[in-house]
Amino acid sequence: MQTTIWHNPRCSKSREAVKISEESGVKSEIIKYLDTKPTKEELKIVLKMLGFSSAREWMRTKEEIYKELDLKNVTDEETLLDAMVENPKLIERPVIIKGDRAIIGRPTSIIAEFLKA
Repeated sequence: MQTTIWHNPRCSKSREAVKISEESGVKSEIIKYLDTKPTKEELKIVLKMLGFSSAREWMRTKEEIYKELDLKNVTDEETLLDAMVENPKLIERPVIIKGDRAIIGRPTSIIAEFLKA
């Protein structure tokens, strides 16, 4: 089954997710999502896989860009998703996708179990 990791090499948790995947013997496609921005449609699909009801649940609300764009006052889902497409730093990471399910690899202790399932 295909496994994909949305990875930010500058993030220690993200680097750990890649390492856990490798140590588990799982061959994963690594997508550096800051370089290859996900589309809005991809975000919608993964949002459902994560089981989130709102894009805000998946956002890094402490990022400076979140404050600059005043996203805390935005209630429109399409606007939140547009902000994530334009500013992928807003996406909480690492995202691990396997089949039709996905998780945010935080804490990283949940990653190995997810990959085995």
